[in-house]
Amino acid sequence: MDAPLPAPTLPAYDRNSLTPGIVHIGLGNFHRAHMAVYLDDLFALGESRDWAILGAGVRAPDAAMRQAMKAQECLSTIITLDPAGKSARRVGAMIDFLPVEADNKSLIAAMTRPEIRIVSLTVTEGGYFINPATGQFDPTDPAIVADARDPKATAFGAIVAALRARRAANIPPFTVMSCDNLPGNGQVTQAAVVGLARLSDPALADWIAAHVAFPNGMVDRITPATGPRERALAERFGLADPVPVTCEPFRQWVLEDNFPQGRPALEKVGVTFTPHVHAYEMMKIRILNGGHATIAYPGGLMGVEYVHQAMAHPLILGFLNKVETEEIIPYVPPVPDTVIPDYYKLIVQRFSNPEIADTERRLCLDGSNRQPKFIVPSIRDALAAGGSITGLALVSALWCRYCAGTQDDGTEIPPNDPNWDMLQPLALSARVNPQLWLDGLRTVYGEVADDTRFAAAFGNALRQLWDQGTAATLTTYING
Repeated sequence: MDAPLPAPTLPAYDRNSLTPGIVHIGLGNFHRAHMAVYLDDLFALGESRDWAILGAGVRAPDAAMRQAMKAQECLSTIITLDPAGKSARRVGAMIDFLPVEADNKSLIAAMTRPEIRIVSLTVTEGGYFINPATGQFDPTDPAIVADARDPKATAFGAIVAALRARRAANIPPFTVMSCDNLPGNGQVTQAAVVGLARLSDPALADWIAAHVAFPNGMVDRITPATGPRERALAERFGLADPVPVTCEPFRQWVLEDNFPQGRPALEKVGVTFTPHVHAYEMMKIRILNGGHATIAYPGGLMGVEYVHQAMAHPLILGFLNKVETEEIIPYVPPVPDTVIPDYYKLIVQRFSNPEIADTERRLCLDGSNRQPKFIVPSIRDALAAGGSITGLALVSALWCRYCAGTQDDGTEIPPNDPNWDMLQPLALSARVNPQLWLDGLRTVYGEVADDTRFAAAFGNALRQLWDQGTAATLTTYING
């Protein structure tokens, strides 16, 4: 039996002194290990205590999270998985969790309150209604079509409704801040909010575009999904918490300083405010998120369970190193105060942390949303520069092979993408004709699907994966 661990640290401030300034939509693991922790640190300094969080959710499953959080006074258990020693803390930055309702009535009312000056979101990369091929807001998405006439059902519909109410009451608009891993996440969020508003109220859409701030930001902290292992770990700290969060020691947050109604003094707890968010963001999305996508599918096909085990596999690590150094990093622009090769070394160290126990299956999840954001842009840049795309084509072929639904040894792969029912038959047909995958996924590849050099490299890689298996294909690539 594992020995107990030291009791968690508690909030170093009187939570009764907090008043709300932020509504946050999407109380998943990442938010609670990232933004909420920064605010917890800030409140402990005696700073910005009028910026506490009201939690919110817009999906029916969010009600279970609300029930769990309300039962423990909205305290989150955050367990830091440092190889030098685990530690736990109870984070008290959220002071209430709003009711989860189909019409978002309570959420809209809370966002209309004058003291709410920021509305923030973590709704996943796939939650912004983007057409992957164009990178633009998609007004034809069924959820948007359903919410268009009387916006309120989606997160963005609730935001539109609250902004409409604030404008009518002459209350200044709140700032809308995305905390999701998206290139230009502020612009993407603005496109979703303004685009939805325009479908029912063009004048309101114009007002939002002119008066509401949508700062860009880059966020980073590895936070595995919660399961029995994480709950058992919380028990070793003396906590019976059904929704604990585990995370790595590293964290980073880079933000544009665009908050017309004010903001917490987050620079005092390590947040970087800069006009150069895009540079940090591209580095992170290409190198870290692209790196995750690179190691995900080889591990998934070879039956590797954990990310740190994949990093200890010489073929997977060799594949990652070659793709990153030859086909990703050369097209990452300079970043202020950052040596990019050193940043990559840090990424390798973070991926290799055995305490995280992040799974390869989690990294394989939702490739149809992640590939166009994390891999295809690097392919596009390498093609434009006339550089090698052999490794990136192999990354894409590995995703296709994974979507066929079996590991190299024949073990079935359970569905692992919202579009699995479409992807699996397409992947199986691509075994005979690889171009069918590219033609069938133009929303993912865009014009890259028509590039003959990429198509040839992709086809060669996919045929080799089917004929020889993942290990042999990786060996051939690594050996040049």
